[in-house]
Amino acid sequence: MAQRRLPRSVFDYLDGGAEGELTLAENCRAFRDVLFRPRGAVAVGNCDLKTRVLGHELAFPAMLAPVGYSRLMHPAGEVAAAHAAGEAGTGYILSTISGHKLEDVKAASKGPCWYQLYLLGGREAAEGSIDRARCAGFSALVITVDTPVAGLRERDPRNGMKELLGSSWFARIPYLPNIIAHPDWLASFLLDGGVPKLENVVVPGKGPMALLDVGAALASATVTWEDLRWIREVWSGPIVVKGLLTGDDARRAVDEGARAVVVSNHGGRQLDSVSSTLRALPEVVAAAKGQIEVLMDGGVRRGSDIVKALCLGARAVLIGRGYAYGLGAAGPAGVVKALEILRADVERTVRLLGCPSVAALDRSYVEVPVSWPVH
Repeated sequence: MAQRRLPRSVFDYLDGGAEGELTLAENCRAFRDVLFRPRGAVAVGNCDLKTRVLGHELAFPAMLAPVGYSRLMHPAGEVAAAHAAGEAGTGYILSTISGHKLEDVKAASKGPCWYQLYLLGGREAAEGSIDRARCAGFSALVITVDTPVAGLRERDPRNGMKELLGSSWFARIPYLPNIIAHPDWLASFLLDGGVPKLENVVVPGKGPMALLDVGAALASATVTWEDLRWIREVWSGPIVVKGLLTGDDARRAVDEGARAVVVSNHGGRQLDSVSSTLRALPEVVAAAKGQIEVLMDGGVRRGSDIVKALCLGARAVLIGRGYAYGLGAAGPAGVVKALEILRADVERTVRLLGCPSVAALDRSYVEVPVSWPVH
């Protein structure tokens, strides 16, 4: 449905990955390698799906991941996603690359909201957004560490994503037939004012950053471990480090004071040919040694995928494309529907496993390939 409603440039931005898209495919395929080991003849009454993440009780073990450019998928964008997450009893993570002001996003949700930080626009701009996030009530800061430069997402230049974000209608001419072929999206895009600014990257003396400038800005906004030290000075709440695939990096995150890490390869959108996140998860869990919470994203399309990640040690998972497809297909109602599908999937899977709650899930409920590293 999202593919039918969105122009090719926007849909492929959401749907695509880096280079040959090997990691994008492997993130999903890896779940097929993990098999369930259900308990037979077990009557499961009320199945408890609740979990706690950084002190927040979630109604089910999945949060909505930061998805940039959400307002291009639907004018309600991040506001709709945050509202749906709160209504479902779970949390939402707002991307720096957001077309809506973080204050409006937080106000839309009755659940926990975290702010995902890129150092776009420099340290002064970042400190400004951190201060705004604190005042608005965001409860955690998510630091993404796998984007020293933007990955090569080959679908974007092929489909004219740069031209769509630019101001020249002349440059858009080759792509206009496909854009015009999606009149519902085009009407909502134009009524919303066209390409939004990055409302949460306010560069001193210049105002909100243009969306087109993100790629160039990332190249000069690399986050290092040393940056976590000054970030801790201006942010007193929990810090989550997102974008780790190794135990060594997990241990470093512990040393630098992180409260949680996200095992993530950016949905296969940065460096291609890296491990799937599900396969990397046990190594990170073992390295964390229970000192910090471990979350995971990448390749999650079904509730059974969520359950497998929990069995391998994740406290919860982050959902990105899973809800963004819903947003692109039907706006706010699409996000609600995506969450309903995933919640029903999780409950059915846990009940079929003969397990009374997601908190009781462990390695004994799955069979992992012998070729995977044992931790």
